[in-house]
Amino acid sequence: MPTSSDVAHVDIRRHLRVGPGPVDLGTIDPRSTPGLPGGKEVSRDPKLWSRGQVAAIGAHLAGLQERLYAAGKAGSPDRLLLLLQAMDAGGKDGTVKNVAGQMNPLGLKIVSFGKPTPEEQRHHFLWRIRRNLPGPGFIGVFNRSHYEDVLVARVHDLVPPEVWSKRYDEINRFEAREVANGLTVVKVMLHISKEEQKARLIERLTDPTKHWKYNPGDLEERKLWPRFMEAYEAALTWCNTDAAPWYVVPADRKWYRNWAIAHLLWETLEEIDPKYPEPEFDVAAELAKLKASD
Repeated sequence: MPTSSDVAHVDIRRHLRVGPGPVDLGTIDPRSTPGLPGGKEVSRDPKLWSRGQVAAIGAHLAGLQERLYAAGKAGSPDRLLLLLQAMDAGGKDGTVKNVAGQMNPLGLKIVSFGKPTPEEQRHHFLWRIRRNLPGPGFIGVFNRSHYEDVLVARVHDLVPPEVWSKRYDEINRFEAREVANGLTVVKVMLHISKEEQKARLIERLTDPTKHWKYNPGDLEERKLWPRFMEAYEAALTWCNTDAAPWYVVPADRKWYRNWAIAHLLWETLEEIDPKYPEPEFDVAAELAKLKASD
């Protein structure tokens, strides 16, 4: 992996990956900064440091993304999916803007999943997910995902327990098949505290430019916070596989969130190590012909 002087390198996956066994989100501080390097530069102004780091990592991401895209054009099945789950105001949109925004939109597929449409409700819950997976060479970003069907569906009793309880195994089989076919999945739960969510919702109401982000239903969802945490812990526990592990990113500090997820993508793409395809023509001969042309 690169160790250029412009980027502080850490094994961020080791710090953020969910371990084996039951997950207890109460033991993970949403304001913590796992893997953050020490040093005066970081401690003096972590927000400024983070912006510089994300920009520097973005330069690496852009190069890796181009190699992935080129390899896909040549027939490589490799593709990557960043899957984001969080409570309301957890930072999904901000992550897309600040991290995915570092890459070339030509090779990106960003999908935001809301309440299923009538057409989607007529199909299996994974139907709309399959239709939106990134193709070979692409990086996909899911703002919410199939995990809504074991989170919202469970908390709000949209389907009986005997239905949603079977979905964990269905999800594991689905993800394993896609991984076997060239998909690398980076599943991230943005772990925000209830107090920070309240502050962000207040900001949406006091800033006219953010009124459009506010949903009165968010207050009703806050009342169900313990049930949502229970549902998240179940999803993190039962769908944390070697093929598609979960990462929990403490998300109260936006600057840390951006830095951590940029690092996750960088490390993951470096592990994929996409290669530019070899040309199927004689480069020297083509160059000679071009120079000799009018």
